Amino acid sequence: MGELAREILPISIEDEMRQSYLDYAMSVIVGRALPDARDGLKPVHRRVLFAMRELGNDWNKPYKKSARVVGDVIGKYHPHGDIAVYHTIVRMAQPFSMRYMLVDGQGNFGSVDGDNAAAMRYTEVRMDKIAHEMLADLEKETVDWVPNYDGTEQIPAVLPTKIPSLLVNGSSGIAVGMATNIPPHNLTEVINGCLALIDNPELSVDELMQFIPGPDFPTAGIINGRAGIIEAYRTGRGRIYMRARAEFEDIDKAGTRQQIVITELPYQLNKARLIEKIAELVKEKKLEGITELRDESDKDGMRVVIELRRGEVPEVILNNLYAQTQMQSVFGINNVALVDGRPRLLNLKDMLEVFVRHRREVVTRRTVYELRKARERGHILEGQAVALSNIDPVIELIKASPTPAEARERLLATAWESSAVAAMVERAGAESCRPEGLDEQYGMRDGRYYLSPEQAQAILELRLHRLTGLEHEKLLTEYQEILEQIGELIHILTSPERLLEVIREELEKVKADFGDERRTEIVASQVDLTIADLITEEERVVTISHGGYAKSQPLSAYNAQRRGGRGKAATGVKDEDFVEHLLVANSHATLLLFSSKGKVYWKRTFEIPEASRTARGRPLVNLLPLEEGERITAMLQVDLESLGQDEELLDEQDDSILEGELVALDETEESETEQEQEEAEEPTGAYVFMATAKGTVKKTPLSQFSRPRNSGLIALRLEEGDTLIAAAITDGAQDVMLFSDGGKVIRFNERKVRSMGRTARGVRGMRLLDEQQLISMLIPEPETQILTASEHGYGKRTVIEEFPVRGRGGQGVIAMVTNERNGKLVGAIQVLDGEEIMLISDQGTLVRTRVDEISSQSRNTQGVTLIKLGNEEKLVGLERVQEPYDVEDELDSAAESAELIDNPEIADVAGVEPTADDADSEE
Repeated sequence: MGELAREILPISIEDEMRQSYLDYAMSVIVGRALPDARDGLKPVHRRVLFAMRELGNDWNKPYKKSARVVGDVIGKYHPHGDIAVYHTIVRMAQPFSMRYMLVDGQGNFGSVDGDNAAAMRYTEVRMDKIAHEMLADLEKETVDWVPNYDGTEQIPAVLPTKIPSLLVNGSSGIAVGMATNIPPHNLTEVINGCLALIDNPELSVDELMQFIPGPDFPTAGIINGRAGIIEAYRTGRGRIYMRARAEFEDIDKAGTRQQIVITELPYQLNKARLIEKIAELVKEKKLEGITELRDESDKDGMRVVIELRRGEVPEVILNNLYAQTQMQSVFGINNVALVDGRPRLLNLKDMLEVFVRHRREVVTRRTVYELRKARERGHILEGQAVALSNIDPVIELIKASPTPAEARERLLATAWESSAVAAMVERAGAESCRPEGLDEQYGMRDGRYYLSPEQAQAILELRLHRLTGLEHEKLLTEYQEILEQIGELIHILTSPERLLEVIREELEKVKADFGDERRTEIVASQVDLTIADLITEEERVVTISHGGYAKSQPLSAYNAQRRGGRGKAATGVKDEDFVEHLLVANSHATLLLFSSKGKVYWKRTFEIPEASRTARGRPLVNLLPLEEGERITAMLQVDLESLGQDEELLDEQDDSILEGELVALDETEESETEQEQEEAEEPTGAYVFMATAKGTVKKTPLSQFSRPRNSGLIALRLEEGDTLIAAAITDGAQDVMLFSDGGKVIRFNERKVRSMGRTARGVRGMRLLDEQQLISMLIPEPETQILTASEHGYGKRTVIEEFPVRGRGGQGVIAMVTNERNGKLVGAIQVLDGEEIMLISDQGTLVRTRVDEISSQSRNTQGVTLIKLGNEEKLVGLERVQEPYDVEDELDSAAESAELIDNPEIADVAGVEPTADDADSEE
């Protein structure tokens, strides 16, 4: 034997490493990191609760030092570090960690700010009331028991819980090669789900979700979207997006300043670190608009206050907080738990089925235990009833016996007569109170009753006061109750329906005692924040310069000025650059940018970089894939979401298909007659109506522009040397007005223009003289006036009724006199009383003025001064601003008088008579 003991056996290190690692992995998986699906507890939690029960550390008893509990746990049941066990106890006592606390703590148990709990020698604990429901009936052989780590104690392998703790309190742990992360849920909802599954075991996961809509976190908060919940409940894995709950409050009575108040946080978020992160973002200028940040949380609840700068939109700041901090975070659900000692990924129904199956086993084993005890008690009562019925012979027998053992033997050897007991046994059944394994020689036989050793011993131990008549009645009553109890227990064991009814009753009791309202709100919303969610919705001025620079500015940056004022510089003038296009658009709107080469590009307003009035902005070539020599010639504001996007993709094949729609301009002019145009009328719809500098117009369905493409799309096919000058969205039946730089206008109904594909060239809209060009296209609106302006700064308003509707393709009528004083017509817009306009010069000057201050005149007039221009400075454009007018108080009547002196020509021009030109005839 000695030689064998000293023998060294070589083994493969690969085999040894594999086996050792597997042993270690299974030890961690089964013994430490993963919860049992039946009671939802890891071994350490189970052992802590069992140790507190053994200590009598009940919810209605005095607190005990945490160190006492930790000592018992690590000394008897859990051979690991005391700090780890104490941290487990602390977490079970934290209201922000456990949805339903299992430990009632007294002292400092940490905070949501990440503060540590006090040392275990200071804090005190006891079981919470709900923890007793997890240990209920443990003494009734309801679960299996296993030896502790040194074999000196027996501990339960699982708790006979009445609480579906796996879902109610969740679990989190990292094992070897796997992990679990189960969110907490609302007890009322989970029990409702269990009851529904008991009533109908065929329920699907989706049907169970009617009872359990989603997780319910102890810190409340908001779950953003249901997609992750549905995925997790169906498959066992999913991602849910949690958000902090925030409210908006006014700081001042006027409501000009607001603050964001955070009252609830996502689960497991450290509040102190969140505040530090927000402060860091503000310091680094990554989060604008915040003036003060403070924590006002107290015993009444959480309150983190974020004061905002005056005029800031709180919704936008809040969206930025969601995007840049953990105020919106992801909870990755991974429902892994031990089922029959093996790790399994469970869906919602699996977890409920495991719990219901566990309850069925626990109630069955408890019933078997109670039945055995009831039969044992009934058997004793039966023997005592026999003794009381034969009290005198029994007393004589005992008195005559020299020893208790001999008295016992005589009691066993005697056949006793007991008619009362015989009648009771006959009614209840001969086997009702007969313990299992009792020899056949005992009990009723041949009309006589033979006592068993247990009954004989109980008779010998019977106290004399039990011999009274009252005690005799009590004994018989108790015996009758035992018989009824036995009947009920047998019914539970023999009837699956009654068994489930008992489980249901107990769950209903738990729900009534511990159920509460849901804390976490589930909202059906978009999970991902888009850039638009982070941008304040406001009106912005978008400008594109002649040199190809684009920028945007808030509309509020410009103050209204009187007609004839000098204005503010809208952009810096460098290398003779000037603003060529201006559009007032909502910051969330989509801009259709039409280029000189007949292509259209898409940009959101907020994607146009913001710059100061004196800055040039960003080159368009950095924003759009423009070709060499390609320039943006028109901007159009549109809401893509309202277009009803076409399901067909506009790929490269579209262009080749539409080649067949190309219309030769000259051929169209020759072939289309007035009658043919009338016959071309189409049903109304959504169209983009475009006009080019050479007088060509085209109408294309808006749906062909509803799918943005980074490289742009062909809007229309242009003749050589032609450019696109305007585009508008129409319904297919509106009037169109075309203005030329020669001061002419033509008005016709767009039904005279048939719908064409994107690559078609279009048809003639207005006949132009040599070197004349179209400068504006308008879609007339009811009750508006047409404001025209010339390059020398003059303009006027004219009522819409003065512009007659004529046929397409003519030269038109006079819109404004163009002479040496006025220069060419540079713009025409529609206006209403009370509105404002913006005027832009080629030197970068911008003037904002009220429409009401501009004279209303007939078509064939020269107009009044709109803007004072410097030497060699020309007006290049104007834009309608639909915003309430707000003028400074210092612009009083004295300023108006001074203005008239500075502009003496106003009085002269206002009354100019029509020229001798035939203004009303088409040339």
